[in-house]
Amino acid sequence: MNRASNRREAWQRVLHTLRESPGLGRLALVRFSSQFGDGMFQAALGGAILFNPERETDPVAIAAGFAVLLLPYSVIGPFAGALLDRWDRRLVVLWASVLRGLFILTTAVLLVAGGGDTLLLTCALAAIGVSRFVGAGVSAALPKVVRQSWLVATNSVLTTAGSVVAALGASAAVAIIGVIGAGDRASGAAVAIAALGSVIAALAAARFTARSLGPVADEVVRASAVRSVTAGLRTGATAVWEAPGVTTAMIGIGAHRICFGINTLIMVLVLRDTSNGSQLPGGMAGFGVAVGATAIGMLIAALITPFLIPRIGRSRTITYALVCAVLVQLAFVTTLTQGSLLIAAFLLGIAGQSVKLSGDAAMQIDIDDDRRGQVFALQDTVFNVAFIGAIAAASTVIAPEGKSVGLALAGAGVYAAGLSAVLINRKKRETSPTG
Repeated sequence: MNRASNRREAWQRVLHTLRESPGLGRLALVRFSSQFGDGMFQAALGGAILFNPERETDPVAIAAGFAVLLLPYSVIGPFAGALLDRWDRRLVVLWASVLRGLFILTTAVLLVAGGGDTLLLTCALAAIGVSRFVGAGVSAALPKVVRQSWLVATNSVLTTAGSVVAALGASAAVAIIGVIGAGDRASGAAVAIAALGSVIAALAAARFTARSLGPVADEVVRASAVRSVTAGLRTGATAVWEAPGVTTAMIGIGAHRICFGINTLIMVLVLRDTSNGSQLPGGMAGFGVAVGATAIGMLIAALITPFLIPRIGRSRTITYALVCAVLVQLAFVTTLTQGSLLIAAFLLGIAGQSVKLSGDAAMQIDIDDDRRGQVFALQDTVFNVAFIGAIAAASTVIAPEGKSVGLALAGAGVYAAGLSAVLINRKKRETSPTG
């Protein structure tokens, strides 16, 4: 009864914050519209590349597609953080939304016109890369519109609700493709509609006043722009190392994303194999079910994480989440059946989002505002590099139909290694008053 009362109180705090801070409502609109559009865009692109009968792809080609989409931003991501801590974040979010919308529409035109893979993936790369400026900018700006005492609960709700919104966007893309029929034309239509998310985000960002999302004029780095940008990676990494709780979070995030990459490749290949007699949907529809299962797990994490952190601390929340992830990987992913993989998607959605929410709280509380943008951009880079590297490595050894028990066991080993590193780092963290 007390737990239910605490849960209602946390949601009431968020709603009260929304009423008191119109800025939070507008920032939430930027986030949700962007993530809905991103979910639609990425799912439609997945339909065009992964489950499109007009474009047959093997595991290595799938890995190459993910690399083209995400790796370039992983290279420039940390430097984007320096810009978020130097330039008006309102303008960064506004113009990034506009550019993303233009790139998405260009991608849609190329799909409908039957454009080649090189041009298609180049435009998709630009759209997803620019989108990261929006995500990192919104995360870095949240402390500007929410009191610190409410950050954990508010961030938990907004982050996970955003993930659910992205899943809804992906589901919308799957529905559009299902109605029109698999192929470039259906994917192009879904991609074009996804541009609406960018339009709404740009309009919402335009309503903020100059510098209201930070950084304030007195906090802006006065070094040259080139020096500011090139120092982004080093500054972000130094800030993470100096905050032991953030270091713990980054280790957990990296381990989860590596396993997420391995499991994603396994899932795609298992779902593409329609000869296994499974009663569950395969292909793009099955992938949509998997995304939905992960989103539900994330939603549950949003409900429990705000109550775990005050009671056991951010570091222990990450530790327990990684323990659960090891067990789930061993119990469900290693069976390599559609049903067990969907269960794993749900449970790992809970574990992974718990790690992510704990990490966001650590970065927003333990990192100064003048370096927060660089740290969030660095987190995006860890996300992308870990995910892409895992898929690239897995694609060289995985069976064509995804049935590779050894690879699933390797994922459990990665989770275990991350857990060991977190436990070692906790000794330093426990001496910090912010842990």
